[in-house]
Amino acid sequence: MANQEYDAIVVGSGISGGWAAKELTEKGLKVLLLERGQNVEHVKDYKNATLPPWEIPHRGRATTEMIENHPNLKRDYVLNELVLDWWAHEDTSPYVEEKPFTWFRGYQVGGRSLLWGRQSYRWSDLDFEANLKEGIAVDWPIRYKDIAPWYDYVEKFAGIAGNKDGLDVLPDGQFMPPFAMNCVEKDVKERITKKFEGKRHLINSRVANITEPLPGRPGCQARNKCWLGCPFGGYFSTQASTLPAAMATGNLTLRPYSIVHRVLYDKDTKKATGVEIVDAETMETIEYKSKIVFLCASALNSAHVLMRSATDIWPEGLGSSSGELGHNVMDHHFRLGASGSVEGYDDKYYFGRRPGGIYIPRYRNVGDDKRDYVRGFGYQGGASRSGWGRNVAEMNIGGPLKEALTEPGPWSMGMMAFGEILPYHENTIKISKDVKDKWGMYALVMNAEIKDNEQKMRKDMMNDAAEMLEAAGVKNIHTYDSGYTFGQGIHEMGTARMGRDPKTSVLNENNQVWDAKNVFVTDGAAMTSAAAVNPSLTYMALTARAADFAVKELKKGNL
Repeated sequence: MANQEYDAIVVGSGISGGWAAKELTEKGLKVLLLERGQNVEHVKDYKNATLPPWEIPHRGRATTEMIENHPNLKRDYVLNELVLDWWAHEDTSPYVEEKPFTWFRGYQVGGRSLLWGRQSYRWSDLDFEANLKEGIAVDWPIRYKDIAPWYDYVEKFAGIAGNKDGLDVLPDGQFMPPFAMNCVEKDVKERITKKFEGKRHLINSRVANITEPLPGRPGCQARNKCWLGCPFGGYFSTQASTLPAAMATGNLTLRPYSIVHRVLYDKDTKKATGVEIVDAETMETIEYKSKIVFLCASALNSAHVLMRSATDIWPEGLGSSSGELGHNVMDHHFRLGASGSVEGYDDKYYFGRRPGGIYIPRYRNVGDDKRDYVRGFGYQGGASRSGWGRNVAEMNIGGPLKEALTEPGPWSMGMMAFGEILPYHENTIKISKDVKDKWGMYALVMNAEIKDNEQKMRKDMMNDAAEMLEAAGVKNIHTYDSGYTFGQGIHEMGTARMGRDPKTSVLNENNQVWDAKNVFVTDGAAMTSAAAVNPSLTYMALTARAADFAVKELKKGNL
């Protein structure tokens, strides 16, 4: 039988788990990396990454059969024949919605690091201090200065393209050169800066797509096929970045098809002793021992594992002594904004299909700005010209139609808002008493919604977009609100929050479970609030920081 004992076990191989595996192995630990889904090998298993559209049976669209079989996935863009195998399926991995909840999960080696949008922004002290200043939930146990060196560290390795903009609300980082704005975006930037007297900023999006080579990664080819897996290592993923580094140490054992049922806990030592898994293929139950455990299975799944652990001592699970495990579920609400047409640039174009556009950082409830809600939002978007798939107004046919479609169409500019959701205690997940998955484990029950604060914010999120586009000279402006279902942002957070007091939080300032100091949770579950920016870069930094702490404590004999 394979080795059953390791220095560390990492649960989950996505963005956080990949970083945990890299850091722990590079510091000399023998590590077992457990992934519940299939293995996906870099380059070899990116089966659709280099196919031309005409070789794809339905050109990537969702078929009628797919729509019928995937009632959850069909709710958004994720239902696509090109990546269907990289999203968890509802029939084998169900969940229960007490309130509408859209949960998109990536169950394979690499997790959603293969599928993410790659927007990478630092938090600021405005974000870390908000809960304390506003009397909401609990205070973060760390501040920007505590995590800033770790932002530096992970940015250099992952590769983040961006521009140093000198904004307090969005700290600068260790950037590669950005993907340049196009001519329309540059002009819109100038007009917004002038109109709003420097209080609103349109900047380059900061993306985990490299513009300069890194070891083993020649770089982004601007193909706009990121979520198919990139043979060039153009964007940060477990496969392109952290997994090769961990494998190179000789200290890593990767085990796919391993569903972690629970963390094993010794009530006498008050420590975890390892984990119990169910082999997803054979249904065999196996125990693995370790000195430390890193839970990085994604926010809801990491909490789910804790809920199933040490129930003989805590009926609600390991880490539940505070009453906060499974509470404070957060996401980012979005799917609203504005767009319009842009005149006067018909002799201008751009090259490639860059992986990022523009970003407008939060400006509401910053400085002297005060609204009838707390926190704020940012915008992602950009300008482009329509291509061959557009409708041709002249209604040409045959040769004239083909000729018309060889020319680019009109310019347009759009922006979509992403807003912060507060950490409401009553937004929860719990374990079902009735519904089980394919492997006999009880499913999660979702009960979360946005409230009055977010609804008030959404009015500004839509109207401000139109206001800025109008100020920039955009014509035929159309505002939209496509509606939002909790979870659609794919930024689940908060189910095992960090804090300063074991009575009100699940984790301490080093991401340790208060009830078991050798168990660390470093994915979205750890978040104490959500901020308005994409969270993955913060997961990376928290994971690297916690791994460094864990190894030092292990060497001191404290774990």
